[in-house]
Amino acid sequence: MSAPGWPCPLPITHPSASRWPAPAKLNLFLHITGRREDGYHLLQTVFQFLDYGDTLYFTPRDDGQIRRLTDLPGVAEAEDLVVRAARTLQKVSGCSLGVDISVDKRLPMGGGLGGGSSDAATTLVALNRIWSLGLDVETLAQLGLALGADVPVFIRGHAAWAEGVGDILTPVELDEPWFVVLIPGVNVSTAEIFNDPQLTRATPAIKIRDFLAGQGSNVCQEIVVKHYPAVAEAIEWLGRHGKAMMTGTGACVFAAFETQRQAAAAFAARPQQWEGFIAKGLNRSPLLDRLDNTEI
Repeated sequence: MSAPGWPCPLPITHPSASRWPAPAKLNLFLHITGRREDGYHLLQTVFQFLDYGDTLYFTPRDDGQIRRLTDLPGVAEAEDLVVRAARTLQKVSGCSLGVDISVDKRLPMGGGLGGGSSDAATTLVALNRIWSLGLDVETLAQLGLALGADVPVFIRGHAAWAEGVGDILTPVELDEPWFVVLIPGVNVSTAEIFNDPQLTRATPAIKIRDFLAGQGSNVCQEIVVKHYPAVAEAIEWLGRHGKAMMTGTGACVFAAFETQRQAAAAFAARPQQWEGFIAKGLNRSPLLDRLDNTEI
């Protein structure tokens, strides 16, 4: 790690900003097994990535300024996880460089697809390369955890069985089906769901083999559908075509299909008021593939 105040070397200049993926994730199940004394919920879940997500563009600056060039409605620049991630990395490393960041935002906020966490992870990973910091994955994951419980899995970049607050990760190899993901058009607050008194917080723990044998549900789904009829409607409709489930604390709903053709047929038949997309499940994040690219 760089000593505070150490000016990291200026990367080779490129005529345009470097492009980095920030993929979506799905929670293939989500149980809450307890609660810590500090109020954080203890979870069991499985994360798998999708070949669909946001795209971030980074242009290094030599004046130390960190600027977000994309206006995101409802998200102040200072509160944006992307900006916070960049400033955290700059402070911890002592790097004197800055960056301009643009975001091609495709993942909905409050959708359960991990958009904000993925954007933050991509920012940490990309700037570690662009600013030539040389920090290892463990260090980046610890920095990410301070920004959000889901950030480390995006930094590590492997499908994972997760416990704790979602930060204790065990890589898993899963089938990589095609998913239909429906976006009901509502923004679900994670805090609202986790604070609901009717939320089940004592689900018996299961093992990885239990999940692979077909066990597991999303305990948040029952709460969300009571408050958001659009989510209930999406689950009911998609459930006619496959096993439909909500991801994370919502609002997006997904179902797996063996082939792209099957997924496309189901997606084409959806009620037109629902946006969404088709994507392939991935055990290795596109972010790792981008990191393997020697281009800054």
